Amino acid sequence: MHIDVAVLRDFYGSPLGQVVRRLIAGRIRARWRNGAGSTLIGVGYAVPYLGAFRGEAKRIGALMPGAQGALVWPRDGLKQTVLVDEEALPLPDNSVDGLLVVHGLEMAERVRPVLREMWRVLKPEGSLLMVVPNRRGLWARTDRTPFGFGRPYSRAQVESMLKDALFTPVEWGEALYVPPFSRDMLLRSAVAWERMGARLTPGFAGVIIVEASKQVVAPIGKSKKVRILPDLVPVPGNLAGAKRADKAGPLQ
Repeated sequence: MHIDVAVLRDFYGSPLGQVVRRLIAGRIRARWRNGAGSTLIGVGYAVPYLGAFRGEAKRIGALMPGAQGALVWPRDGLKQTVLVDEEALPLPDNSVDGLLVVHGLEMAERVRPVLREMWRVLKPEGSLLMVVPNRRGLWARTDRTPFGFGRPYSRAQVESMLKDALFTPVEWGEALYVPPFSRDMLLRSAVAWERMGARLTPGFAGVIIVEASKQVVAPIGKSKKVRILPDLVPVPGNLAGAKRADKAGPLQ
């Protein structure tokens, strides 16, 4: 189930949403230290995190699912938002250097076709970076934030889905150890919560962040050893009788 785009916009405009944006953006920048390449595309609702790359990437676009709705972005300059069918992205094959997926995977009605479509448009050397709600974290247990909607995932589930869609997970991370409450004291200490959570409660963050690469060659299974016979093995039975039957001609 997709959240209305206005709800997402309002959340990121709130004090809690601004803290979430800073914490997740820091993890994204840590993955893409040198940028995501010349063509960067956000899928779902990734616009709060795309702005940091506007001075680096030559082409940036925000693809928003039709069931979610789209907002005009950015406010100034050429508009770079497109309303799309998430299972049929309006992009050529092998055309994207970096795909950033936020509020996308957990909202998709059919995950595999969406991932396979991302595989199609991503360049062979490209990078897929996804932010998904962690089913073990507090953020997936409340509907006060967008991370409490849709389907949360475990790391094992995300890894299985990626491999099924011919992606290889490269690096894993987490964010949002701070509780999902709009209290001034919690928001002011969000960075400290992140540091303590990563050290004391790994695996219980609000979101899982995974970077994956595209598999361009299908994996080949292990070859099965074949026993080589040194000599021909005689077939049991009366071979002489078989020869006589053959000489007798076809059955009438």
